[in-house]
Amino acid sequence: MGKIATATPRGDFTIINKVPYPNSYPGGPLSVFGTYWLGLSKPHYGIHGTNNPASIGKYVSRACIRMHNRDVEYLAKRVPIGTPVKIRP
Repeated sequence: MGKIATATPRGDFTIINKVPYPNSYPGGPLSVFGTYWLGLSKPHYGIHGTNNPASIGKYVSRACIRMHNRDVEYLAKRVPIGTPVKIRP
């Protein structure tokens, strides 16, 4: 869930890539993206892990969807690229 100023975009998207240990920051659990990035068809938005599990469920992100690392890893193994993603209020 994004902050009020950077709300998570609503709409219909697809997963366009899956990146383990995303390297925009040092990869792994210390990365702000956690252990996995699932990129959406809206550029610069995705579903990813986190290095701060206490932030899950709070309006603190910059519009992406954060999950616990174990959960995003589980999801990444089960959804292929091209999977539809619907984001609703």
